[in-house]
Amino acid sequence: MQATVRTFDPASRSGTILLDDGVELPFDANALSGTGLRHLRIGQRVRLEVEGEGARMRVRSLTIYTLSG
Repeated sequence: MQATVRTFDPASRSGTILLDDGVELPFDANALSGTGLRHLRIGQRVRLEVEGEGARMRVRSLTIYTLSG
């Protein structure tokens, strides 16, 4: 799944992402654990894994979206 970074607080390493269908989801520092990411830019495209459904959906992990070859 892909989305766009809407907000990011470098101090807490948390923020929100905007899914392509307009749904906004919060994420916390745990979503960045083990990724090596220290900072995200507003508007940056990311690839994410979520768990749960509907109101219980949460971001499990985020990585930078890159175009490959």
